[in-house]
Amino acid sequence: MDGTSNAGLDGQLATAKRNVSLLAVAQAILGAAPPLAFSVGGLAGFQMLGADKSLSTAPLTGFNVGIALGAIGVAAASRLLGRRESFMIGALMGATGSALAAFALIQSNFWLFVVALALMGLSAGFTQKIRFAAADASPNFYKGKAISWILAAGIVSAIVGPQIAIWLKDSLAPVTFAGAFLGLVPLLLTAIGVLFFLKLPSLSVKTSAAHEPTRPLREIVMTQRFMTGMVCGIGSYALMTFMMTGAPLAMVIGCGFSSDLATLGIQWHVIAMFAPSFFTGMLISRFGPEKIVAAGLLILMSCAVVAHWGIELWNFWGALVLLGIGWNFGFIGATAIVASSYRPAEADKVQGFHDIILFSTVALSSFSSGKVFTAFGWSVMNLVIWPVTILCLVLVLLQMRAASRKPA
Repeated sequence: MDGTSNAGLDGQLATAKRNVSLLAVAQAILGAAPPLAFSVGGLAGFQMLGADKSLSTAPLTGFNVGIALGAIGVAAASRLLGRRESFMIGALMGATGSALAAFALIQSNFWLFVVALALMGLSAGFTQKIRFAAADASPNFYKGKAISWILAAGIVSAIVGPQIAIWLKDSLAPVTFAGAFLGLVPLLLTAIGVLFFLKLPSLSVKTSAAHEPTRPLREIVMTQRFMTGMVCGIGSYALMTFMMTGAPLAMVIGCGFSSDLATLGIQWHVIAMFAPSFFTGMLISRFGPEKIVAAGLLILMSCAVVAHWGIELWNFWGALVLLGIGWNFGFIGATAIVASSYRPAEADKVQGFHDIILFSTVALSSFSSGKVFTAFGWSVMNLVIWPVTILCLVLVLLQMRAASRKPA
């Protein structure tokens, strides 16, 4: 009996690893779009605006609004067409949005550029589902590692996206940055071919109804575990977006650094976001997701300290690296907490609700980034980190306390 169980488990693990590998490759390709957009999107918007520069981050807000809408769209598309097909549609939307962004820059049409980045964000919202797809396609003991491998693929994205921006930003001169967006198109189309080979398990109600009934969404989201994971995930992601969106403006517009140095800063930031993923899953398995989230929040606090010290290049780059590492621990840990709060048949509705709230907040943070920078400057932006991280840390400590009181 044990031999049969082990053989079945080995087969599940082998299938999970194959799916996770394909999803990781797709993530590496599709994930190149966000760092490119965030590297140059604000600067591109800034150069097209007139006197009111506070709207310079509106394209990036459009991107994040697109992500929030994508969270709704991917849930619906997954139910109707399947996850593989929904990811392929997302990749196609990303390629279309990139081509439209290049056209908008050539036409110097600011609001069309906002729409183009919103379409790219919609694609990114579909891509965000990849981490959940990897977790849901894996046995329980492999979920943390599966999420980590998906996010580890972001190291490739972190290099490819900003380097495309540097290499191709002047390729359609005199229009700056248009060539960078156009260079994304063939890359994103390649992801469709990778996704074609996916064979993801069905997560319909029928697969788990025999074992456990599905609960109402309200009941799930009101649990302490889910709320802790969602709030900490939102806090980590919103702070990361707020600071990452404002940093290129602060470096180039505020301090006179070149756009290449700002882009390289974002590259190191995105590498720091995903590089720890090679061992974050193991740390979660050993210490539990709550402790990893707490560590991430402390690292985000250290980001604020480094940013407060000055406006030299090392202050910006150091703060951005710490911001990336803190996001990695905070967000992966929070995602693991959320993923353990629902049953398989409840996945789509819970994940959809989670991502709508998450990326709506992230969109607000990116919009407020430009406003706060224009009105108050970089130093005030850094102060926002403190109340958010303190609140999240309190919630994590309360969750750890509640978990320790439960019988084994």
